[in-house]
Amino acid sequence: MSLKNVTSPEKNISVLELHIDKAAFDDAVTKAYKKNVGKMNVPGFRKGKAPKSIIEKMYGAAVFYDDALDMLLPDLYASAVEEAKLEVVSRPEIDIVSIDENGVELTAKVYTKPVATVSKYKGLEAAKETVRVNKSEIEEEIELVRKRNGRQITLEDQPAADGDETVIDFEGFLDGVAFEGGKGEKFPLKLGSGSFIPGFEEQLVGHKAGESFDITVTFPEDYGAKELAGKEAVFKIVLHEVKRTELPEVDDEFVKDVSEFNTLDEYKADVKAKITERKQKTAEHAFEEALIDELLANTDVDVPAPMIDSEVDAQVRDYDYRLQMQGGSLDMYFQYTGMNMDKLRESFRPGAERQLRTRLALEAVVKAEAIEATEEELEEEYKKIASGYNVDLEKVKESIPVSGITEDVVMRKAVELIKANAVKPAKKEAKKDTTKG
Repeated sequence: MSLKNVTSPEKNISVLELHIDKAAFDDAVTKAYKKNVGKMNVPGFRKGKAPKSIIEKMYGAAVFYDDALDMLLPDLYASAVEEAKLEVVSRPEIDIVSIDENGVELTAKVYTKPVATVSKYKGLEAAKETVRVNKSEIEEEIELVRKRNGRQITLEDQPAADGDETVIDFEGFLDGVAFEGGKGEKFPLKLGSGSFIPGFEEQLVGHKAGESFDITVTFPEDYGAKELAGKEAVFKIVLHEVKRTELPEVDDEFVKDVSEFNTLDEYKADVKAKITERKQKTAEHAFEEALIDELLANTDVDVPAPMIDSEVDAQVRDYDYRLQMQGGSLDMYFQYTGMNMDKLRESFRPGAERQLRTRLALEAVVKAEAIEATEEELEEEYKKIASGYNVDLEKVKESIPVSGITEDVVMRKAVELIKANAVKPAKKEAKKDTTKG
């Protein structure tokens, strides 16, 4: 068995011409016969006892060819790819040219990994936002913490207000007649949520727990139930409960309860620092993405469709895994969203292609700059992964080959090189804060 020739009829396509000698093929055919004879019924012979020649006469000489080729092709194809030094990005398209007394002649058409040509990667232009934190952002962050630490109290004699949690009975009437679907008991309703039709929740405001009263509302003209659309209805209400979230005062005592700090000033400084860090990361990511856009604009590369398909496959598998981690599945996702596999794959395709073009462009930069990963960098990367997943370091090294880690490191170094050599135009500043924070 051997590789006879390699041709490239099109860009990123190679055709391997392969040969299987007759002795090797005949041996494989015999093995295929032995594997399948027990499943074949041949008149005049017990099951599994029919001679190979009889079966071939009955079913045709090629009856065992497919199985024989399945036995031989994997090793032949793998060694041929290695000999040809090809980086294959697709499954081979096998075509049998001939099977005769000289053996088997066949071809394997494959798509190969493209090489990107990058005309410019130094001196790329991209704006980077100057990060500023406004006093209002700090207050908003603290307000969220304040709401998380609120205490819910039941109001006995106070009227309900917007934002309160209520429990109600309701029943709706059109011209004095109750209508279907207009009744509920012990129904939880947050006032101001917009859960009910306009005007409903607003009319509960001002009433106290234990009260019974009527409210009048008009259904919207575009209401889903046509028999109710545009109609005026009376709802009989029983207000059972009113609960309100009481928020703590923002002072030193509050700070001691929600943080490791003792004073409000210390806490505000920490909140500001965390917001700053978060915004800096966002700005840095946006800066990198803008530079990648510029890099791709200066990159010439055609990504083969099978390569994109493989990347989409990987992203779909990852998405399915993340859904399962959340207790869901792709089937559930399709059911609730109206999506299907074809639509999902299509939605992933642009991102997959961009990701591949980026990777190929960065590989060109790595090659041009002879970027390498040091032993220290590889070790640090392994430690980072082990720490992130809380897994033993040696287990990480066993499960992730050093080649994969090396690729991650050199790619990141290529990005850092591009960033270090970027030209920053006029700074894009965040809105200035005129107050002291």
